[in-house]
Amino acid sequence: MKITEQIKQPIAAEMELFEKKFYEAMSSKVALLNRITFYIVKRKGKQMRPMFVFLTAKMISGGTINERSYRGASVIELIHTATLVHDDVVDDSNRRRGFFSLNALWKNKIAVLVGDFLLSKGLLLSIDHGDFDLLRIISVAVREMSEGELLQIEKARRLDITEDVYYEIIRQKTATLIAACCSLGAASVNPDSEDVEKMRRFGELIGMAFQIKDDLFDYTEDSIGKPTGIDIKEQKMTLPLIYTLNNCTKQEKKWLINSVKNHNKDKKRVKEVIAFVQNKGGLTYAEKRMGEYQQEALEILSTYPASPYKDALALMVNYVIERKI
Repeated sequence: MKITEQIKQPIAAEMELFEKKFYEAMSSKVALLNRITFYIVKRKGKQMRPMFVFLTAKMISGGTINERSYRGASVIELIHTATLVHDDVVDDSNRRRGFFSLNALWKNKIAVLVGDFLLSKGLLLSIDHGDFDLLRIISVAVREMSEGELLQIEKARRLDITEDVYYEIIRQKTATLIAACCSLGAASVNPDSEDVEKMRRFGELIGMAFQIKDDLFDYTEDSIGKPTGIDIKEQKMTLPLIYTLNNCTKQEKKWLINSVKNHNKDKKRVKEVIAFVQNKGGLTYAEKRMGEYQQEALEILSTYPASPYKDALALMVNYVIERKI
């Protein structure tokens, strides 16, 4: 059995019901919109976000979830899908998860409007049921994701960001959404409890580890998810590169920055950069940091009683670190 199926097993029934509820949450009187939302539902990914919501909720409640858990999962999926649709427009991207993006099929104007529609559907789903605590969690996540993206754009031009700024960028860009899923799951079954903050931190730690793992793919030959060196070509600052820049001579730093800025299309030069980062211990350092986040996440889990949901969340933490894509 694949690890993702193992993780899903204790919440298989909830995930099936969630898909129906999620599709209903997107319905509209406009036929064009329904065609597009059907397309969105058909090309779903691994569905990690709702899985986090349900596993957290069931671990904390001792195995039962309620309508709020389903609404929370639907809202986060609606709003996250809206941000992805807008991202594809901003990045002028024609593909997502191997399928055509909305803007590739229906052009930018329709894609932006669909993103707005999904966002408003998510907000209304919470407001109509008085789930203001859940809405707050999600709204904070969206604000942080936008700030993280803008912070990265602001800093990336200079290529001299510190490790602290890097952590702040990935915390906002990547970790904040997983953190929202876990705190949502907790808040849906046990509002205003310390579990809400505890699980937010748990999700944040997984998100940090997830992003560092993504960074590492850039320097390994066995990467399936994306071609080696792609972040270098896009001048994205990754942890192995930041560590190397801060731990080499002035001359080496100059060569490294020049390579990333001006020679990122040169395959031979990109290979040299990858080898240099490896030799300087950039990968070892990033792996060490990733392991620290993983351990801290597992420590939070260890404070909860044994259950299949807790085991599935522990599997999820380890899957983030060991995944091949």
